[in-house]
Amino acid sequence: MAKKEPSNFKIAADNRKARFHYEIGQTFEAGIALTGTEVKSLRGGKSTIGESYAGVKDDELWLVNAFIPEYLEANRFNHEPKRPRKLLLNRSELNKMIGAVQREGMTIVPLKIYFNEKGRAKVELALARGKKLHDKRETEKERDWNRDKARLMRDKG
Repeated sequence: MAKKEPSNFKIAADNRKARFHYEIGQTFEAGIALTGTEVKSLRGGKSTIGESYAGVKDDELWLVNAFIPEYLEANRFNHEPKRPRKLLLNRSELNKMIGAVQREGMTIVPLKIYFNEKGRAKVELALARGKKLHDKRETEKERDWNRDKARLMRDKG
C-alpha cells in the first residue's frame, strides 16, 4: 500500500499512469528551474506531466514535454507552455541517473510536481523500466482482485 504524503505538500501535477506503464525503481527529488509566470500557473493546478520525461543534454537533466499553461494575467511576459525545463540535482544523483539510462536502458519518469514546505517547486523523478503487455495485464488482474476482495469483505462485515 502506498504511503500518504504529508498534508503540507501541495501537488501541482501528478503522473498517475506512470506506475501502470513502468516498473518504478529508485526515486529522486529534484528542483526545477521555472520562471515567475510558470510558478503562478503551477499553483493554479492545471498542469500535466502525463506525457513528459526527463532527458540528458550536455551533462544536465531536462524535463521535456511537461505542459504548464500560460498564466492569463501575465500578458506579454508569459512563458512557452511546453518548453524544456532544467532539473536541479546533486552531481552524484545526476551521475547515477545518467549511468542507469546509458548502461541499463532505463527511463527517467516524472511522477509528480509539488510544492514543499518552503514553497519551492519540486519534481519527484523515478528510474523506471517499461512494462511488457503481459506485466500490464497482471497488474490489472491484481487490481481487480483487490477491488473484489475489498467488496466481499465489506459485504460480509
